[in-house]
This record gives sequence, C-alpha cells and structure tokens, in this order.
Amino acid sequence: MSNINLIDSFQEFKDFKNIDRPTMMSVLEDVFRSMIRKKYGTDENCDVIVNTDNGDLEIWRTRKVMEDGFSEDDDLEIELAEAHLYDADLEVGDDYIEQITLESFGRRAILAARQTLVSKILELEKDEIFKKYKDRVGEIVTGEVYQVWKKETLVLDDEGNELLLPKTEQIPADYFKKGDSVKAVVHKVDMLNSNPKIIISRTAPEFLQRLFELEVPEIFDGLITIKKIVREPGERAKVAVESYDDRIDPVGACVGMKGSRIHGIVRELKNENIDVINFTNNVQLYIQRALSPAKITSIKLDDEKKTAAVYLKPDQVSLAIGRGGHNIKLAGKLTGYEIDVYREADEHDEDVDIEEFSDEIDSWIIDEFKRIGLDTAKSVLALTVGELVKRTDLEEETVKEVLSILSAEFE
Repeated sequence: MSNINLIDSFQEFKDFKNIDRPTMMSVLEDVFRSMIRKKYGTDENCDVIVNTDNGDLEIWRTRKVMEDGFSEDDDLEIELAEAHLYDADLEVGDDYIEQITLESFGRRAILAARQTLVSKILELEKDEIFKKYKDRVGEIVTGEVYQVWKKETLVLDDEGNELLLPKTEQIPADYFKKGDSVKAVVHKVDMLNSNPKIIISRTAPEFLQRLFELEVPEIFDGLITIKKIVREPGERAKVAVESYDDRIDPVGACVGMKGSRIHGIVRELKNENIDVINFTNNVQLYIQRALSPAKITSIKLDDEKKTAAVYLKPDQVSLAIGRGGHNIKLAGKLTGYEIDVYREADEHDEDVDIEEFSDEIDSWIIDEFKRIGLDTAKSVLALTVGELVKRTDLEEETVKEVLSILSAEFE
C-alpha cells in the first residue's frame, strides 16, 4: 500500500456516478482530513494535496521546533532533540515538516475512510440528481420501463436514474411492459428520506403543452402562445392558442396540413380528442368556440356569478355536452364560466318544460336530466333508455318510469 493511486482506487465512483473529478477530489480531501483529526486531534497544521491529474495523494504535517522540555502540545510542536533525529540542521523556532503516509493510519482507519467515502459519494450523487431534476420540472423526459407494479411504473432515464410514473399520472389507455420507451413530463421532485423521488406524468396539461412545442415550431419560437390547456386524459383536451402575428393562423399552424402536426400528439396521447381554438377576450365568442363542435344559437352571461346560459337547437345539445359530459366540462374549465345548456324549442313544436312534472317526478331526478341539457319532455323522449342510463346516474327502472310519465303527456 506504499503507492496508493486514488484514481485506481475510486475510479468506480467517477465512472458510474457521473461526478466530476474536482468534486470527487474535494470529497477525498475532506475524508482524509477527518482521518487526520481522529489521529492527531487537529488538521490545522496539515496540508492535504490531491493531484487532480493522476489522483495521487500527499499529506504534509508541520510542527514548530521547541527547546527540549518546553513542548506543550506534541501534535503542534516537536522538541529539538527529537527533531535532530530527522534533520540535524533544524534549530529552535524552525518548522519541522514531515510526510504522513496512509499506512501510518492503520488498516482499520483506511477501511473506515473508504466506507465514509462511499457514503459521501452516494449522498453527493443523490443531491446532484435532485438538483438536476428540480430544475427540469415541466420538461419532457424519455426513459425505459424497468418494472411495472400495480400502482406505479419504474422508468430509468438514459443515465440510469429512477423515475416514478404513478398510475394516477398515466393515461387510462396506457399499457407498459419492461423495455418500453416512455415519454412524460417531470411533474414533481421531492427528497424523501435523503433519496430523490422524481414523479413524471402523462396526464398533466404541461405534457400536452410540451408536445405542441415539439411539433409546432411557431409555438417553440414564441410566435404562437398557448393561453390555456384543459384535459380529461385519454378522452378530450381543449387548447386555447393566440398569435401576435396577424399573418399566422394559430389553429391552422397547430393542426398542420391535413392534421399532420396534431396527429403525432394524438397518437402519443392514445387517441385523445384535441380541440384547438382561437383565444379571444370576447367571453361570448370564447364560450362559443370552447363548446365546438356544437353550434350555439344564443348565450346569456352573468359575469358576477361567472355563469353562462347557452341555448342550442335540439340536435346540437348532445354535441355541446359531449360523450360522458367531457365537452361541456372542459369548456367550463377553459373559459372559467359555469355553463348550463338549454334546448331551444321550435315555436311550432309543442313541448313541456320538465319542471312541469315536479309533482310526479322527484326534483333530484329532474336535476339529473337538466344537468345533461335535457330540460324539456321531448328532449328526454328523444333518447333511448340505454342512452339516458349511460349519460345520467339513474337506474334503468327509474328512467323507464320517467319516460312513461312524459309519454303520457303527448298521448
């Protein structure tokens, strides 16, 4: 052990932990200074020299030469008689400098130092990973599935760092197996029991925004701005965009020629239906665009309560509500208004407001129909039992009973 080269001894940490050499050498110096303090009580009079080019270590200890019998601290001072054993030219007041070898610390101390070094390197590596990903929150990362569990999936990035993709952050149609490539956005980074916990997400609005930035150069360059994104992951999303250049059509640029740009995003999101709309400060127009593809007849706004009563032709009601109510729900989130849909009755079409049946139908059942935009008898009768059961939270028997009551009105 007389010629110990630190590069050979600790190369494994540099290779696998991606820690730069100056940082590693600084850690090494701290470890050896700790060894010196344990053996000599202080390291103030010691110089630790680490050669960053070849990894060699030198430790030099300086003690003041004192007259015989006047040394008060052998760790800081040496008597003249003892000093002459090593250098006969030394005089009282001179500095006696000696080199300390690693062997002088003993095997046990060296093994303990190595263990401390391993611990410090691992701790430093965890801090580096935490800092790296803390600065990358909101960015897209690509990794490889390493293990799939019931509630989460373990993904490794290109450096072997562990990323967690919880089931709650996965699109419902996502199905992963070991070795699959996964694209997601860095969602949250925490330090848990001194270990970095990196959560990635495929359901966050930021993921969709980053995908648009990758596919649409005008967004990346700042010519088009994404004002807001709302999502029902795997089902539907609405993206409000705005251009500060009148020559650029923001919706057309995002969709691309024959949908070329948006198709890649839709595939990545497991066929999520994406509506791209032009942002506007005109609230009525904004709500009208947000409820696309439905065509609206008129809108009554209450800006104080942030509510909007939207009137549509009977054949447009289901389009406005959308499958599972996703369209109207997302339109409300996008515009910030609570939207109520009303069927505009034809003046030649005799119909009855569903509220007129409150003496025969419980109010909570009537509210359930109104919630999905069915506020008249004929609007309810226009749908089948199966469709009504699917859209509402009502039992089949309840729906049949309601249809029977409403049908009797028109017999």
